[in-house]
Amino acid sequence: MEALKTTFPGPEAPEKMSILAIDDETSIRKLLNFTLKEEFQVIEKRNGMEAMIWLEDGNVPDLIVTDIEMPEMNGYTLVEILRNSGFYKEIPIIMLSAREKSEERIKCLELGADDYMIKPFNPHELKLRIARLMEHIKRYKYHA
Repeated sequence: MEALKTTFPGPEAPEKMSILAIDDETSIRKLLNFTLKEEFQVIEKRNGMEAMIWLEDGNVPDLIVTDIEMPEMNGYTLVEILRNSGFYKEIPIIMLSAREKSEERIKCLELGADDYMIKPFNPHELKLRIARLMEHIKRYKYHA
């Protein structure tokens, strides 16, 4: 006879931190989702405009990964709006781009991005960069 298994309610599992992944290329969004879904809740949007609509509906991710070149609203404009907003300005942002020039990286950092990665990117490196930023978030929330 098989032993009865009894489950007792325990402490709730902590909710996964969320990442808003914004890119007009479906393959990049899917790669981001596949790479990050075990540790994070990944929300996918195709451009900055879709992302802003999602944010304005009251959603707030823990981190944003966004492309630069997108239709409707590019990554530069999105970062500028977020950094000038009282509500979203503290959300860490990682920019993804095929643009390799130093001037592009500098522009993104000056606009307020926290990090910049060149496409194609190494998924493991992205996870490490995200983990570093998320650790800063946890420390900030703990000390706040």
